[in-house]
Amino acid sequence: MLDYSRFEVPAERLRWTCDPTTLDFETTVELEPMAEPIGQQRAMAAVDFGANVPSHGYNIFVLGPVAAGRSTMTRQALAAIAAEQPTPSDWCYAYNFSDPRAPVAIELAAGDGRRLANDVDELIEDVTQAIENAFESEEYQNQRDELLKEFREERHREMREFEQEAEKAGLTIGRSPGGLVVAPARDGEVMSPQDYDALEDEERQALDKKREQLQDKLVDLMQDLRRREKEARKALRELDRQTIQFATGHLIDELIEEYREYDAVIEHLEQMKQDLVENVARFRDGEEHTPPFPIPDALLSGEHVPYDRYRINALVGHDDGRGAPVVFEMNPTIDNLTGEIEYQTRMGALVTDFTMIKPGALHKANGGYLLLEAEAVLRRPYAWEALKRCLKNGQVRVESIQDQLRLISTVSLEPQPIPLNVKVVLIGTPLIYYLLHIYDDEFSKLFKVKADFNVTIDRSEETIREYARFIAAKCQEEELPAFSAAAVAKVVEYGVRTAADQEKLTTRFGPVVDLVREASYWATRNGHREVVQPEDVDYAIEQHIWRSNRIEEQLLEMIQQGTLMIDTDGAAVGQINALQVMQFGDYMIGMPNRITARSFMGSNGVVNIEREAKLSGPVHNKGVLILSGYLGQKYATEQPLSCAASISFEQSYSQVEGDSASCAELVALLSSLSGIALRQDIAVTGSINQHGMIQPIGGVTRKIEGFFYACKIKGLTGNQGVVIPASNVRHLVLREEVVAAVEQGKFHVWAVETVDEVLGILTGRPAGQADAQGNYPKGTVHQAVQDRLKELAEAFKEYGRPQGGKGRGED
Repeated sequence: MLDYSRFEVPAERLRWTCDPTTLDFETTVELEPMAEPIGQQRAMAAVDFGANVPSHGYNIFVLGPVAAGRSTMTRQALAAIAAEQPTPSDWCYAYNFSDPRAPVAIELAAGDGRRLANDVDELIEDVTQAIENAFESEEYQNQRDELLKEFREERHREMREFEQEAEKAGLTIGRSPGGLVVAPARDGEVMSPQDYDALEDEERQALDKKREQLQDKLVDLMQDLRRREKEARKALRELDRQTIQFATGHLIDELIEEYREYDAVIEHLEQMKQDLVENVARFRDGEEHTPPFPIPDALLSGEHVPYDRYRINALVGHDDGRGAPVVFEMNPTIDNLTGEIEYQTRMGALVTDFTMIKPGALHKANGGYLLLEAEAVLRRPYAWEALKRCLKNGQVRVESIQDQLRLISTVSLEPQPIPLNVKVVLIGTPLIYYLLHIYDDEFSKLFKVKADFNVTIDRSEETIREYARFIAAKCQEEELPAFSAAAVAKVVEYGVRTAADQEKLTTRFGPVVDLVREASYWATRNGHREVVQPEDVDYAIEQHIWRSNRIEEQLLEMIQQGTLMIDTDGAAVGQINALQVMQFGDYMIGMPNRITARSFMGSNGVVNIEREAKLSGPVHNKGVLILSGYLGQKYATEQPLSCAASISFEQSYSQVEGDSASCAELVALLSSLSGIALRQDIAVTGSINQHGMIQPIGGVTRKIEGFFYACKIKGLTGNQGVVIPASNVRHLVLREEVVAAVEQGKFHVWAVETVDEVLGILTGRPAGQADAQGNYPKGTVHQAVQDRLKELAEAFKEYGRPQGGKGRGED
């Protein structure tokens, strides 16, 4: 048996441990909380650059994995930048007197928008009271009564004179569907047709002549009375106008003087003054001023109070004056981004007006920063296109999904667009960022700044201390118990394990913060109410694993029962234990998987059974194809490969992807060709290139642990272990239980660089080196493979040659 102990990885290299004595504090209470992001200098510099550069299109896309602190760190950085910037303008909407469907946008200094709205509301109250008092005043009533009295007296006098003239002529005034008429009379009453017919012809002709003359005169009189009645109404309206103008003019002028620096406000107030005068009937009580059909007007305008049109809709206000706004919109629908117009139901109809315009996130963030989850924006219908449209045009126009679909043709408002000056910060995964770059031509023009969050940082004394200060900040922020130095060391070790690299620390602080919280909880349950101890951190990790590893325990139980056929002892030809990882949500497990290989005469080469069954991914297919390249350069430089082989993942019924099993597949194939048995108490992981070099793979820690627990449940023999690529040793962060088993000699980890080293460990024989003629020494694995390939080649040649001496197909 050859000695391959030089490939064994010592226990101290299987896990990095943090010595609490190297930490210069006893508890995190002594530390200054960490306020700055850890290890994200590049990303934070990009955020600072994008937030401050004034040019168009320099919006920011923050990319990184979930739980890397993207949102929190970005919001904190933007809040600090925004606090030093000027507070943006307020924006209001006002009634458009020339086009009521297009409300007017008014810009005011920060804080003046809501003040103007309140001042106008107070003005309306004062105007309402002033108009009511003016129309109820004795002076107004006297002037109005005087106008009406003069008209009525004159009308009564002229009608009385006409009636007397008609009586003298034997006529009277009667009523007909067409109005007043002059008719023959007897005893002051209209003459009946019988009496009229009984008159003498001469008398009747004389009466008709007088009636016609007076009828013409009555028509002229009525026209004159209507003209004078119109003049009287005009005089009354003029009186009302003068009354309103006198009662309200000085009130509006006072507000105009207060906002004299805003031309748009002055224009609105002047139009309000004019509208009050021109629509005096809207503000008068009385039957003669009530329109005959009020409901349609109310429905068309959306107003239910005459003064509503004069109010100010304070769309966005910045009363606090604390710099630029930072807005994070969690539900970025098109309505929530660009604003919406609300409706009310009145008399069975939907009505609206400018006071029902509601701001969107772009309105609220105007002059500042708007943070959005990229995936959320892309999932909401029409939201992404609306966002790009606003950024391209430099203005935000109120839109809704109903406008995009146009399911029902309705008349609505079209508010004037508001100029837009905002920095949009999208937060998403690298996949979304690169897909948008590929498939959306406008994306690179609008989002020119990439803030790329790193998932790891170098482990050093400085970063370890920053980790400790980060823990101190969380304890202070969430009022958690302090952590002892030993407990902090455990959290740092967890950060190294999460990073899957002994020289790195994870910057995905979501899991780290969860561990801090859970350890604090269990510390309180265990009586450590003041300071969290290292055993509390260990228990929190154990509990998290226990809550997540039900499927892992069931798989191990199936291995123990023999349902999943995994040998952890003995030897077999063409059979090997490979390792795989499986992800179940936030929990990853490693598991052994049996690979078998069979070789036979033929010319089909290596057949990947998973590929034939359409259960193999492209990377795995590539790994299997590499085997053919290795076999060719190793054994077929002088003769062709005249063999066929099949490789299969046994009891695998789902997609196989990745090339981390290509080394194990090659070793199983060489075992099948050579007839040399492979140890079943050793599992192998690692990819291979065509030169037989072992390349690094992912998930090495979980893979080793998976085979360890499979061996443990079937019984540790002291000979079991895992072969890994030498380049993966720095990625080992094994659980303490596995490290202890290696220290006690119950389990082993070998690190190799070539497939020849793997063959030696699994077969107990040297792999062998070819001489100048390409022959391998006797007793080596490669010599056995070479001899077998020669036998197959000769047999294939003889099989193809018929008894007459000519091969098949020869003439």
